[in-house]
Amino acid sequence: MSTFGTVRGAVIEPGDHGYDAERTGFQTADPHRPDVIVVAADAEDVRTAVEHAAARGLPVAVQNTGHGLPLPAAGGLLISTREMTGVRVDPRARTAYIEAGVRWARVVADAAPHGLAPLSGSSPGVGAVSYTLGGGIGLMSRRYGFAADHVRSIDVVTADARLRHVTPESDPDLFWALLGGRANFGVVTGLEIGLLPVAELYGGGLYFDADLVPEVTTTWREWTETVPDELTSSLALMPVPDVPAFPEPLRGRHVAHVRIAYVGDAAEGERLIAPLRAIGPRLIDTVDTMPYTDSGLIHNEPPVPMAYRASNAAVPEVTGDLARDLLELAGPGAPDRAIVEIRHLGGAMAKPPAVPNAVGNREAGYLVGLLSKLGPDATGVDELHARFDGLLEGRASGRVLNFLFGAAATPDQVRAAYEPETYRRLTELKARYDPANLFRLNHHIPPA
Repeated sequence: MSTFGTVRGAVIEPGDHGYDAERTGFQTADPHRPDVIVVAADAEDVRTAVEHAAARGLPVAVQNTGHGLPLPAAGGLLISTREMTGVRVDPRARTAYIEAGVRWARVVADAAPHGLAPLSGSSPGVGAVSYTLGGGIGLMSRRYGFAADHVRSIDVVTADARLRHVTPESDPDLFWALLGGRANFGVVTGLEIGLLPVAELYGGGLYFDADLVPEVTTTWREWTETVPDELTSSLALMPVPDVPAFPEPLRGRHVAHVRIAYVGDAAEGERLIAPLRAIGPRLIDTVDTMPYTDSGLIHNEPPVPMAYRASNAAVPEVTGDLARDLLELAGPGAPDRAIVEIRHLGGAMAKPPAVPNAVGNREAGYLVGLLSKLGPDATGVDELHARFDGLLEGRASGRVLNFLFGAAATPDQVRAAYEPETYRRLTELKARYDPANLFRLNHHIPPA
């Protein structure tokens, strides 16, 4: 495109080869349909793309892996950062510099030879930068807090097409807003993050059959009230398809999958999870000492792109009534097939970070989610998720930004991801850094 200027990466328009592949991420439902895509090779490509968009009044969307697609961009300019995959580990400083297209698997692998680990999430295939900008609830977050709490500096292209190196000292307002505000304040091209002295975990999964699902739910819920901050866990209730892609003991069953990540001695870890093993026989039990490089096996989430619908709510506690309602909604025997997930929060996530940021709902005790796979045979999904939202009404303390996808990323739900004062300050900073609202194809925070 002659009017675009010089970029090292590809510039792709509708009808060009690679347009469909580049606009579609891990979430294949409702992909972006931009007027033009810039496949950025470096930060200067990002700067050029933002300059082009600002001069023409084009809204800007950003995509790396597309796991957390908030809404499909209809028109505008899409900046794809997936080619920006540089990682630099400084073992002495215990930091890593990660470019905008890096996935957690790469950071984990590069940090491991130094006995270090990042605060990565449950899926190694998720984009590390976007995950961190949304807060980042990881496998060790009850011990170490949100991933955003460990960011040292940020390189970002703002709406004025300036590439800025932002630190808590150089621009505390922008630094605060980017960590929690995701893509509302610019296109982040790289982060310097702190690494942790963790080489291995005591972790894995406990899988129970359908007849034990109610007892597992009750026991796990009560057990989480007793465990130390070093132990992060979650519970997934899921119908497993009867297909060869899944382990034979799970196929065709509705299972309870308890995910364990304990930062501590294995013997103490075994003692801590003994009440869960005492529930009854497990279909599969993989909990043991593992190198952090194998931590993706704890949740063991599918790496294959798919179409899905997701809803979430942060709650202070999971009461017996709420657990019963969730089982009736999507547990064994329920008419609708969907995954219910409950993540145990609290611990270090409930504490203010050393450097303030905009991550919201730190007081939440649990994150409750519902995920439905979409396809030709999927019916009643919208109604199911409306019922989920209904049963959480009055029980939820807010939402979690990184888990607001597609239809769930409404203005009201994005607002609910923050405390009122935090949201007000974000809108004021949006008016300062992006008054024309160039960055609005995202979890949108409007300018005040």
